[in-house]
Amino acid sequence: MAPTLYIKHLQIRPFLAKDLEYFAQYRNIKEVARYQSWENYTLADAQRLFDNMDYKTFSEAGKWFQLAIVDSSSDHILGDLAIHFIDDEQVEIGFTIAPTNQRQEVASNAVIALLGYLFNELNKHRVIAITDAKNEAAQRLLKRLGFRLEAHYLQNVFFKGEWADECLYAMLASEFNRSTGT
Repeated sequence: MAPTLYIKHLQIRPFLAKDLEYFAQYRNIKEVARYQSWENYTLADAQRLFDNMDYKTFSEAGKWFQLAIVDSSSDHILGDLAIHFIDDEQVEIGFTIAPTNQRQEVASNAVIALLGYLFNELNKHRVIAITDAKNEAAQRLLKRLGFRLEAHYLQNVFFKGEWADECLYAMLASEFNRSTGT
């Protein structure tokens, strides 16, 4: 079952049907979609994603999940986390924050809570994040949280009409626990 996590003024939880309209709205904003795999994200896209997620299988190898990042007091969605359980020991994560909530530590607090859960509750060995090499904000966040740049792939993906570079960042459980003292 998918977790509900709390950190500061945030709650990270499974998506609810009431989240989908705003989720689709912020994902459809050009600046939000710039480094993402989608364009013109619709409510139908959000509904399809929601309908295809079975939170009862959360943490099963090979599956992707989305968790909502919400304000604890209002339950208003601020962004989302993507989690891909690569295998039994490794996880890939991603994050998308609505523009009105960016630069307010929403992503960093949510990712810290998620890492704590993945490493300390699910006992995962390694977490990775892959980002477009032009996405400087995501790279700054990952470095600030203690992720290491493991690879810079040159023109490895044809993305939105052009060849693009990607950067792979990683963190081991031992690195996370050393940085948090747990």
